[in-house]
Amino acid sequence: MNERANRVLFELPNIKELNQTYTVVDLHFHTRYSDGVDTPHEVVRKARRLGMGIAITDHNTISGALEMEQYKDVLSIPGIEITSREGAHLLVYFYEFKALKHFYDNEVKPFLGKELMSSIMLTMEEIIERARKYDAVIIFPHPYCAMYTGVCNSMFSKSRQNELLEMADGVEAINAGNLKKWNLKCTVLGFNLNKAMTGGSDGHSLYQMGKAVSYAKTPKDRIAFLDAVYAGENRVIGKEIAFIRKVASNSAKLRTNLRNSPDIMEKNVRYSYAIINRKSRQVKARMQRRLYNRRIRKNGSF
Repeated sequence: MNERANRVLFELPNIKELNQTYTVVDLHFHTRYSDGVDTPHEVVRKARRLGMGIAITDHNTISGALEMEQYKDVLSIPGIEITSREGAHLLVYFYEFKALKHFYDNEVKPFLGKELMSSIMLTMEEIIERARKYDAVIIFPHPYCAMYTGVCNSMFSKSRQNELLEMADGVEAINAGNLKKWNLKCTVLGFNLNKAMTGGSDGHSLYQMGKAVSYAKTPKDRIAFLDAVYAGENRVIGKEIAFIRKVASNSAKLRTNLRNSPDIMEKNVRYSYAIINRKSRQVKARMQRRLYNRRIRKNGSF
């Protein structure tokens, strides 16, 4: 089988079987420090039972990620999911906990919004440029999704999307909280970019852990694993969570987000306007093409 074509698999991971050959990590998980429901200790206990690694990537905070340093028996990838000024998200993974803390204290904390889930004051380009000062892997989570939180949304022009995708190290191919149609587009994007591709549950409860994972034939070591991800030598496997579970999870997240970020309504309004304007431009362009073709036919050019 073509190894590259086998790089992303849309099926439920058999963690126990994968553990026999690979290092397995859920690279996208949230705790109650942002909009999840579980403590880092509860996350560790579940990861320990599954025998897999975990990256706590809370929104705009690193408290949960830093707690993971005390659990030496569980492979942990220090990370954070940052909400840019535009509302889109960015995942940054670090080789060391102290690097994550330094990055947060100097490059994120001074620019935080009023509430935890608010956008920070930096644009996406500014966040990436600041992250580049560190030994880190930069990934766009759920680049295609139903909301403005993915970088491939209507609030970014196509040319700006392309520039941003070039600046990062890769994209999240499978996000268990996303819809399959969007994950398929994310995967195609990853292949076309020929960059790193990751998988993560985007879990906000323990049930979701391990529904989508990244795995690589490396020692159970943070440096070796992140090196494999950066080089595109890992694989991704995952399946979207059931619709009813997705509704429940999104409802819980919405309650937390509205409590922590009053500007979410404003973002949704801006996003809706962006979509409407894009659709209007598309309709106008189609009408202009039709009128042009009619004139050509009327003038006997065909």
